[in-house]
Amino acid sequence: MTLLEKPAPAPPDPQTDPLDGPVGEGSRLRSLTGHLVLGLLGLACVLPLYWLYATSLRAPEDIYSLTPFPWPLSTAGYAEAWTALDVPRLLVNTIVMAAMIALGQLLTGLLADYAFAAWDFRFARTLYLLFVATWLVPFQVTMLPNYVLLNQLGTLNTIAGVVLPNLCSALAVIMLRTHVRSVPRELLEAARLDGRGAWAVLWTVVVPNLGPALAALGVLLFVNAWNEYFWPALVLQRTNAVLQLGLRGFMGTEGNDWGPLMATAGLACLPVLVLYLVLQRRIVDGFVRSGLR
Repeated sequence: MTLLEKPAPAPPDPQTDPLDGPVGEGSRLRSLTGHLVLGLLGLACVLPLYWLYATSLRAPEDIYSLTPFPWPLSTAGYAEAWTALDVPRLLVNTIVMAAMIALGQLLTGLLADYAFAAWDFRFARTLYLLFVATWLVPFQVTMLPNYVLLNQLGTLNTIAGVVLPNLCSALAVIMLRTHVRSVPRELLEAARLDGRGAWAVLWTVVVPNLGPALAALGVLLFVNAWNEYFWPALVLQRTNAVLQLGLRGFMGTEGNDWGPLMATAGLACLPVLVLYLVLQRRIVDGFVRSGLR
C-alpha cells in the first residue's frame, strides 16, 4: 500500500443496526406489537358473536346472567325458536333471496366492466362515473318509487319484490373494474381472432381469470343482502318470509324474549359462516391480489 492510498473502510458489523440496535430486535418488536394489536382487534370482533351464542345457550332463568361461560347449558331457546318459527322454510327463503341478489349484482357488474374493458367507445368514462354516482344516492330516495313500482307489478309480499330492485349494484361495478381491466387486451384480441364471439370471450377467457375476485365479491354481496332488514320489512309487510323478519316475533312492547331471539340470530349467522369457510382460500387470494394491483 502506498502513502497516497487510503485503507478500505471496515465493513459494518452484521450484528448491529444503527437504528434498531441488534439486527432483528427492532423487527421482532414491531412484529410482536402488530400481532398483539391484531389479536386484540380480533378478540373485539369475536366477543359479540361469542356473547350471542352464550346467551342463546343459557337456561331461561339465567338469561340475564353476566357470567362469561353459560352453565348449565340449555337448548330451550333453540327449541322455542324452532317451535315458534318455521326455521327451515325461513332459512331456505333467506338463502334464495341473498343468493339471487348476489348473483344478479355479480352478473350485471361483470357485464358492465367487461364492456368498459373490452371496447373503446365515446363517453365510456362518463358512463362509469354515472355508475359511481348511483352508489351515492341514498336508499331513501329510491325507496318510494321502487315500492310504487312493485305495487303496480303485483310483487309486494313476495321474495321477488325484495330481489328485483337489488339486481344491479354500483358496488359490484366499482369492485370488479380493476380486476377486469387487468386481463391483457392482447389476450382478448387473440380470442376474437380465434373466432370466439364476445360472449364466449367473456366466459372462456375473462371469467376463469377472475375466480378469486368473483368469490370474494360474491361473499361480500351475499352478506350485504343477508343482513338487509329494512327493505324486506317494507316489502314483506304481511309475512315473515325471511329469517331476519322472523326475529320480530320475539320482540314486543313488554320486553324481548332473549333466549329464542338470540337462538334465531345464531341460526341466521351459520350460513354466512359456512359460506366463508368453504370459500376462504379464494376470498383471501382475491383480497391479496387486489392489494397487489
